[in-house]
Amino acid sequence: MKLVTYEVDRRRDIGVMSKDETWVFPLRAFGMEYKEMLEVVKGLSQSELDLLEHASGLDPYSNNIVGAAMRKEVKLMAPICRPEQDIICLGINYMEHAEESARFKKEQFDGTRANAVYFSKRVNEAVGPYGDIESHSDMVDSLDYEAELAVIIGKDAKNVPAEKARDYIFGYTIINDVSARNVQNKHKQWYFGKSLDGFTPMGPCILTAASLSYPPELSIQSKVNGELRQDSNTKLMIFHIDQIISELSKGMTLRAGTIISTGTPKGVGMGFEPPKFLQVGDEVECKIEGIGSIINKVV
Repeated sequence: MKLVTYEVDRRRDIGVMSKDETWVFPLRAFGMEYKEMLEVVKGLSQSELDLLEHASGLDPYSNNIVGAAMRKEVKLMAPICRPEQDIICLGINYMEHAEESARFKKEQFDGTRANAVYFSKRVNEAVGPYGDIESHSDMVDSLDYEAELAVIIGKDAKNVPAEKARDYIFGYTIINDVSARNVQNKHKQWYFGKSLDGFTPMGPCILTAASLSYPPELSIQSKVNGELRQDSNTKLMIFHIDQIISELSKGMTLRAGTIISTGTPKGVGMGFEPPKFLQVGDEVECKIEGIGSIINKVV
Protein backbone atom coordinates (compact mmCIF):
# COMPACT_ATOMS: atom_id res chain seq x y z
CA MET A 1 0.00 0.00 0.00
CA LYS A 2 1.27 3.45 -0.94
CA LEU A 3 0.62 6.52 1.21
CA VAL A 4 1.22 9.96 -0.25
CA THR A 5 1.34 13.62 0.64
CA TYR A 6 -0.18 15.63 -2.19
CA GLU A 7 -1.77 18.88 -3.30
CA VAL A 8 -5.00 19.22 -5.24
CA ASP A 9 -6.97 22.43 -5.78
CA ARG A 10 -4.35 24.26 -3.62
CA ARG A 11 -5.09 21.99 -0.66
CA ARG A 12 -2.42 19.77 0.87
CA ASP A 13 -3.67 16.38 1.99
CA ILE A 14 -2.62 12.88 3.01
CA GLY A 15 -3.92 10.02 0.93
CA VAL A 16 -3.73 6.40 -0.11
CA MET A 17 -3.03 5.44 -3.70
CA SER A 18 -5.44 3.07 -5.41
CA LYS A 19 -3.91 -0.29 -6.23
CA ASP A 20 -3.88 0.52 -9.94
CA GLU A 21 -2.30 3.92 -9.07
CA THR A 22 -4.85 5.88 -11.08
CA TRP A 23 -6.57 7.42 -8.03
CA VAL A 24 -5.65 9.07 -4.76
CA PHE A 25 -8.13 8.79 -1.89
CA PRO A 26 -7.82 11.24 1.03
CA LEU A 27 -7.56 9.58 4.43
CA ARG A 28 -10.29 11.90 5.69
CA ALA A 29 -12.72 10.10 3.36
CA PHE A 30 -12.40 7.16 5.75
CA GLY A 31 -12.76 9.17 8.96
CA MET A 32 -9.04 9.70 9.54
CA GLU A 33 -8.26 13.34 10.25
CA TYR A 34 -4.47 13.25 10.04
CA LYS A 35 -2.96 16.56 8.92
CA GLU A 36 0.64 15.49 8.27
CA MET A 37 2.30 12.23 7.29
CA LEU A 38 4.28 12.16 10.54
CA GLU A 39 0.97 11.98 12.41
CA VAL A 40 0.06 8.98 10.28
CA VAL A 41 3.40 7.27 10.95
CA LYS A 42 3.06 7.78 14.68
CA GLY A 43 -0.66 7.25 15.13
CA LEU A 44 -2.10 4.92 12.50
CA SER A 45 -3.68 1.91 14.20
CA GLN A 46 -3.68 -1.60 12.79
CA SER A 47 -7.42 -1.37 12.17
CA GLU A 48 -6.93 1.89 10.24
CA LEU A 49 -4.10 0.31 8.29
CA ASP A 50 -6.33 -2.61 7.39
CA LEU A 51 -9.13 -0.27 6.37
CA LEU A 52 -6.85 1.69 4.06
CA GLU A 53 -5.50 -1.51 2.55
CA HIS A 54 -9.08 -2.49 1.75
CA ALA A 55 -9.96 1.01 0.53
CA SER A 56 -7.06 1.09 -1.91
CA GLY A 57 -8.84 -1.61 -3.92
CA LEU A 58 -12.19 0.16 -4.13
CA ASP A 59 -13.76 1.81 -7.15
CA PRO A 60 -14.27 5.50 -6.28
CA TYR A 61 -17.49 5.81 -8.30
CA SER A 62 -19.44 2.83 -7.02
CA ASN A 63 -18.23 3.46 -3.46
CA ASN A 64 -18.73 7.25 -3.56
CA ILE A 65 -15.32 8.06 -2.05
CA VAL A 66 -15.49 11.75 -1.12
CA GLY A 67 -12.52 13.78 -2.34
CA ALA A 68 -11.09 11.08 -4.61
CA ALA A 69 -8.83 12.61 -7.25
CA MET A 70 -7.23 11.14 -10.31
CA ARG A 71 -3.50 10.62 -9.90
CA LYS A 72 -2.74 12.74 -12.97
CA GLU A 73 -4.59 15.69 -11.41
CA VAL A 74 -2.65 15.85 -8.12
CA LYS A 75 0.82 17.15 -7.32
CA LEU A 76 2.77 14.66 -5.24
CA MET A 77 4.90 16.16 -2.45
CA ALA A 78 7.69 14.59 -0.45
CA PRO A 79 5.81 12.13 1.81
CA ILE A 80 7.45 13.63 4.91
CA CYS A 81 8.01 17.23 3.90
CA ARG A 82 9.69 18.36 7.11
CA PRO A 83 11.31 15.58 9.12
CA GLU A 84 11.37 16.25 12.87
CA GLN A 85 15.03 15.20 13.12
CA ASP A 86 18.00 14.99 10.81
CA ILE A 87 17.95 11.94 8.56
CA ILE A 88 20.34 9.20 9.71
CA CYS A 89 22.43 8.05 6.76
CA LEU A 90 24.68 5.11 6.03
CA GLY A 91 27.91 5.91 4.25
CA ILE A 92 29.70 3.47 1.96
CA ASN A 93 27.19 0.66 2.54
CA TYR A 94 27.70 -1.17 -0.77
CA MET A 95 31.13 -2.70 -1.34
CA GLU A 96 31.57 -1.52 -4.93
CA HIS A 97 30.66 2.03 -3.88
CA ALA A 98 33.29 1.79 -1.14
CA GLU A 99 35.82 0.96 -3.85
CA GLU A 100 34.86 3.87 -6.10
CA SER A 101 34.82 6.28 -3.15
CA ALA A 102 38.36 5.26 -2.15
CA ARG A 103 39.50 5.60 -5.75
CA PHE A 104 38.06 9.13 -6.01
CA LYS A 105 39.83 10.14 -2.79
CA LYS A 106 43.04 8.40 -3.95
CA GLU A 107 42.99 6.17 -0.89
CA GLN A 108 43.77 2.49 -0.50
CA PHE A 109 40.79 0.18 0.06
CA ASP A 110 41.39 -3.23 1.59
CA GLY A 111 38.03 -4.70 0.56
CA THR A 112 36.63 -4.92 4.09
CA ARG A 113 34.20 -2.85 6.11
CA ALA A 114 34.22 -3.81 9.77
CA ASN A 115 31.79 -1.19 11.06
CA ALA A 116 28.97 0.86 9.65
CA VAL A 117 29.58 4.52 8.83
CA TYR A 118 26.79 6.72 10.18
CA PHE A 119 26.25 10.42 9.53
CA SER A 120 23.30 12.78 9.50
CA LYS A 121 21.72 14.99 6.87
CA ARG A 122 19.75 18.11 7.74
CA VAL A 123 16.50 18.61 5.84
CA ASN A 124 14.72 21.90 6.37
CA GLU A 125 12.23 20.83 3.71
CA ALA A 126 12.41 17.78 1.50
CA VAL A 127 12.09 18.23 -2.26
CA GLY A 128 9.07 16.59 -3.86
CA PRO A 129 9.44 13.63 -6.20
CA TYR A 130 9.35 15.92 -9.25
CA GLY A 131 10.78 19.09 -7.70
CA ASP A 132 14.08 20.84 -8.38
CA ILE A 133 17.56 20.22 -7.02
CA GLU A 134 19.32 23.49 -6.23
CA SER A 135 22.78 23.54 -7.80
CA HIS A 136 24.31 26.07 -5.38
CA SER A 137 26.74 26.81 -8.20
CA ASP A 138 28.25 29.70 -6.23
CA MET A 139 29.82 27.21 -3.82
CA VAL A 140 29.50 23.75 -5.43
CA ASP A 141 31.60 22.55 -8.38
CA SER A 142 31.07 18.80 -7.96
CA LEU A 143 27.35 18.09 -7.49
CA ASP A 144 26.54 14.40 -7.16
CA TYR A 145 23.54 12.08 -6.86
CA GLU A 146 22.95 8.97 -4.70
CA ALA A 147 19.88 6.75 -5.04
CA GLU A 148 18.99 5.25 -1.66
CA LEU A 149 16.33 3.14 0.05
CA ALA A 150 15.05 4.93 3.14
CA VAL A 151 13.45 3.19 6.12
CA ILE A 152 10.84 4.98 8.24
CA ILE A 153 10.57 3.95 11.88
CA GLY A 154 6.95 3.49 13.00
CA LYS A 155 7.30 3.32 16.79
CA ASP A 156 9.93 4.27 19.35
CA ALA A 157 12.79 1.79 19.19
CA LYS A 158 15.18 1.15 22.07
CA ASN A 159 17.41 -1.91 22.53
CA VAL A 160 15.81 -3.73 19.62
CA PRO A 161 17.13 -7.23 18.89
CA ALA A 162 18.03 -7.70 15.22
CA GLU A 163 15.36 -10.35 14.80
CA LYS A 164 12.69 -7.87 15.98
CA ALA A 165 13.80 -4.92 13.85
CA ARG A 166 11.16 -5.45 11.19
CA ASP A 167 8.43 -4.88 13.79
CA TYR A 168 9.54 -1.24 14.12
CA ILE A 169 9.39 -0.36 10.42
CA PHE A 170 6.43 1.66 9.18
CA GLY A 171 7.49 1.74 5.55
CA TYR A 172 9.98 2.67 2.87
CA THR A 173 10.62 5.53 0.46
CA ILE A 174 13.26 6.74 -1.99
CA ILE A 175 15.81 9.43 -1.21
CA ASN A 176 18.34 11.05 -3.52
CA ASP A 177 21.17 11.90 -1.14
CA VAL A 178 22.42 14.84 -3.21
CA SER A 179 26.00 15.67 -2.27
CA ALA A 180 28.47 18.50 -2.83
CA ARG A 181 31.77 16.61 -3.04
CA ASN A 182 34.02 19.68 -2.84
CA VAL A 183 32.23 20.88 0.31
CA GLN A 184 32.56 17.41 1.86
CA ASN A 185 36.29 17.32 1.14
CA LYS A 186 36.89 20.90 2.28
CA HIS A 187 35.33 20.33 5.70
CA LYS A 188 36.65 16.75 6.18
CA GLN A 189 33.18 15.45 7.03
CA TRP A 190 29.88 14.96 5.22
CA TYR A 191 27.24 16.92 7.13
CA PHE A 192 27.45 20.33 5.45
CA GLY A 193 28.06 18.98 1.96
CA LYS A 194 24.91 16.86 2.12
CA SER A 195 22.61 19.29 3.93
CA LEU A 196 22.31 22.27 1.58
CA ASP A 197 18.80 23.45 0.79
CA GLY A 198 17.20 21.35 -1.94
CA PHE A 199 19.54 18.39 -1.43
CA THR A 200 16.91 15.83 -0.33
CA PRO A 201 14.44 14.77 -3.03
CA MET A 202 12.11 12.18 -1.52
CA GLY A 203 9.14 10.07 -2.58
CA PRO A 204 7.03 9.42 -4.47
CA CYS A 205 5.25 7.66 -1.59
CA ILE A 206 5.70 5.63 1.56
CA LEU A 207 5.32 1.96 0.72
CA THR A 208 4.03 0.33 3.90
CA ALA A 209 6.21 -2.37 5.40
CA ALA A 210 3.70 -5.20 4.94
CA SER A 211 3.72 -4.59 1.19
CA LEU A 212 7.16 -6.17 0.85
CA SER A 213 8.77 -9.43 1.83
CA TYR A 214 11.45 -8.95 4.45
CA PRO A 215 14.27 -8.15 4.21
CA PRO A 216 13.54 -6.13 1.06
CA GLU A 217 15.60 -7.25 -1.93
CA LEU A 218 14.81 -4.58 -4.49
CA SER A 219 16.32 -3.34 -7.72
CA ILE A 220 17.78 0.15 -7.20
CA GLN A 221 18.79 2.40 -10.10
CA SER A 222 19.60 5.94 -11.07
CA LYS A 223 19.68 7.62 -14.45
CA VAL A 224 20.99 11.02 -15.51
CA ASN A 225 19.37 12.41 -18.66
CA GLY A 226 18.24 8.87 -19.42
CA GLU A 227 21.70 7.33 -19.05
CA LEU A 228 21.77 4.43 -16.58
CA ARG A 229 24.33 5.23 -13.88
CA GLN A 230 23.48 3.04 -10.88
CA ASP A 231 22.05 -0.46 -11.21
CA SER A 232 22.14 -2.72 -8.17
CA ASN A 233 19.97 -4.44 -5.56
CA THR A 234 19.35 -3.61 -1.91
CA LYS A 235 20.29 -7.18 -0.94
CA LEU A 236 23.91 -6.14 -1.61
CA MET A 237 24.04 -3.73 1.32
CA ILE A 238 26.98 -4.47 3.61
CA PHE A 239 25.04 -3.65 6.78
CA HIS A 240 21.40 -4.64 6.47
CA ILE A 241 18.32 -3.10 8.04
CA ASP A 242 18.15 -5.54 10.98
CA GLN A 243 21.70 -4.72 12.02
CA ILE A 244 21.30 -0.98 11.48
CA ILE A 245 18.18 -0.64 13.65
CA SER A 246 19.53 -2.97 16.33
CA GLU A 247 22.92 -1.27 16.54
CA LEU A 248 21.60 2.29 16.59
CA SER A 249 18.86 1.54 19.11
CA LYS A 250 21.35 0.13 21.59
CA GLY A 251 22.81 3.57 22.09
CA MET A 252 19.96 5.92 21.33
CA THR A 253 16.21 5.84 21.05
CA LEU A 254 14.96 5.92 17.48
CA ARG A 255 11.76 7.95 17.74
CA ALA A 256 8.75 7.16 15.60
CA GLY A 257 9.15 9.09 12.37
CA THR A 258 12.93 8.65 12.25
CA ILE A 259 14.19 8.27 8.68
CA ILE A 260 17.21 6.08 7.99
CA SER A 261 18.75 6.25 4.52
CA THR A 262 20.59 3.01 3.91
CA GLY A 263 23.37 4.04 1.53
CA THR A 264 23.95 4.06 -2.21
CA PRO A 265 25.44 1.55 -4.66
CA LYS A 266 28.23 2.18 -7.17
CA GLY A 267 27.73 4.45 -10.14
CA VAL A 268 27.65 7.89 -8.54
CA GLY A 269 29.24 10.74 -10.48
CA MET A 270 32.51 10.71 -8.60
CA GLY A 271 32.99 7.03 -9.48
CA PHE A 272 33.61 7.65 -13.17
CA GLU A 273 36.89 8.46 -14.90
CA PRO A 274 36.65 11.38 -15.38
CA PRO A 275 33.87 12.13 -12.87
CA LYS A 276 30.37 12.77 -14.21
CA PHE A 277 29.06 15.43 -11.88
CA LEU A 278 25.65 17.03 -12.30
CA GLN A 279 25.19 20.23 -14.27
CA VAL A 280 22.35 22.76 -14.36
CA GLY A 281 19.61 21.37 -16.58
CA ASP A 282 20.38 17.71 -15.86
CA GLU A 283 17.50 15.43 -14.95
CA VAL A 284 18.11 12.74 -12.35
CA GLU A 285 15.85 9.73 -11.88
CA CYS A 286 16.14 7.46 -8.83
CA LYS A 287 14.08 4.29 -9.02
CA ILE A 288 13.46 1.44 -6.56
CA GLU A 289 11.44 -1.63 -7.41
CA GLY A 290 7.98 -1.60 -5.86
CA ILE A 291 8.20 1.99 -4.60
CA GLY A 292 8.43 3.93 -7.85
CA SER A 293 10.73 6.67 -9.02
CA ILE A 294 11.56 10.30 -8.35
CA ILE A 295 12.69 12.57 -11.19
CA ASN A 296 14.35 15.87 -10.32
CA LYS A 297 15.92 18.61 -12.42
CA VAL A 298 19.04 20.53 -11.42
CA VAL A 299 18.48 24.29 -11.42
